[in-house]
Amino acid sequence: MKLTVQTFTVHKKFALQISRGTTAQTINIWLRIQQDNIEGWGEASPFSIDQTEIKDSSQLLAEFEQLIPQLESFHPLQRQEISTKLQAIKVSSAIQASVDMALHDWLGKKAGLPLWQIWGLNRDRIVPISVTIGISSPEQAVARLKDWQDSLEVKMIKLKLGSPEGIPADKAMVQAIRQVDPKTKLTVDANGGWRFNDAVYMSHWLAEHGVEYIEQPLPVAEDSKLVTLSANSPLPIFVDESCFTSSDILRLADSVAGVNLKIMKTGGLTEAIKAIQIAKVCGLKIMFGCYSDSSLANTAMSHLAPWADYLDLDSHLNLIDDPFQGATIKEGRLVPNNLPGLGVNYSAEG
Repeated sequence: MKLTVQTFTVHKKFALQISRGTTAQTINIWLRIQQDNIEGWGEASPFSIDQTEIKDSSQLLAEFEQLIPQLESFHPLQRQEISTKLQAIKVSSAIQASVDMALHDWLGKKAGLPLWQIWGLNRDRIVPISVTIGISSPEQAVARLKDWQDSLEVKMIKLKLGSPEGIPADKAMVQAIRQVDPKTKLTVDANGGWRFNDAVYMSHWLAEHGVEYIEQPLPVAEDSKLVTLSANSPLPIFVDESCFTSSDILRLADSVAGVNLKIMKTGGLTEAIKAIQIAKVCGLKIMFGCYSDSSLANTAMSHLAPWADYLDLDSHLNLIDDPFQGATIKEGRLVPNNLPGLGVNYSAEG
């Protein structure tokens, strides 16, 4: 099979600030796998969690340069052998994700069926996505919410907390949103930006303000405190940065109520399915998230969306130059189409 890669830059309409920093644009990578006059597409987007992952596209491209010659002898149907090769040479999870995504896209196009249909899933079970509001002043948070409401039917809001200005700033942001919108479902994500005592305090305060759950309240290094936090929190605790693959779910199952699965962390749809199955067996809730992913990667995850309890697949909706079109928003839900494979098209204009 022939593998080709090219970069594309995406710019955010609103820069996104979380507890670890602010992102306004990223350079992502588009992978194309060709075999038998069929082309499968995948995406790799850089991300960083406590220095554990690739931080920029140049490192991803360097990995691809070393990897491509080692994969060209395989056929796209040899997914098990390809996965074994990727594990053996220890490529980053974003690279794995792009390859696995492209192989699934190729398979669906070969079969002439969309992935959700190959897996026998029901698109009517897809829940609405949440729209993300980054760390900001109360006034900016309200303005961001109104912009979201002008562009789609908002049924759930996700607030990024863990402000460098401290707990008072977090509370002010929540209060501002609740003042203008007291009814829409609300979740918060601290991205590991709280200390344990602050997390306990905020869990009670946020419960009084109608928040549904708290995502990643503590840094990854403090995973051992999650079981105690959960015992003292009136709200369910979900993890993101603490959970990459299915093996992490087994480690965390007795400490949290849910896990955030992202295709760039799991290393592809294959591992995402495994993680979903294990999470369900462990009685955990499942949410899907994203980084600065375009419609390509978010559409890939949308095919698995009927299995998710919560969806945070909104990154492409905050891009002013997304070069791909795939899953579409219908009544606040991100729904994959009937086209074969991922069902994604490309436009050079973005």
